[in-house]
Amino acid sequence: MSEWWTCLEEETRQQVDEYVLCDRMLMAVKAVWEALRPLGLGLREAEQVVYARYEFFGDRVRRRQPDPLDVGSLAARAASHPGRVVAVEAVWDGDTVHDWFVVLVAVLDDPSGEGHLATVHRRAGGPPPGTAADEAGRALARYLEVPFHFAYPDVPDDEAPRRRTVHGPHDG
Repeated sequence: MSEWWTCLEEETRQQVDEYVLCDRMLMAVKAVWEALRPLGLGLREAEQVVYARYEFFGDRVRRRQPDPLDVGSLAARAASHPGRVVAVEAVWDGDTVHDWFVVLVAVLDDPSGEGHLATVHRRAGGPPPGTAADEAGRALARYLEVPFHFAYPDVPDDEAPRRRTVHGPHDG
């Protein structure tokens, strides 16, 4: 990906490196993609350029602390969203930097939508992200007395059915 990196203006390269060093991957990808999209760079290639910068910096990247998964922290985050929480859902996602991860969301009603609760990445010495998200999501749903939905906790699938498209025995 060095050929794309060399196409960036020096100011953009410095900004991307600042984002990477602070573990702001999405901001780094956005900067690369916006700068090079007119030259034909796709989003996937922008992620690969940023991934190469993560590899270049290695241990110098100041990794963000993982989102807390305890019920108290998740309940506080759920309460901070507008609207009533009617369910908790876990959804697979992934990228070239973090591999597969799970996003926990509060499904909201009035106004309808969803609010971010936590992003669960693979943690050194910890359970797989699907297992950790499943346990945390179920505990929060029990605490809030709402349904929990995670279509495939054991198999990463970013196209799995979502709660609002599923009825009956899948809620739970």
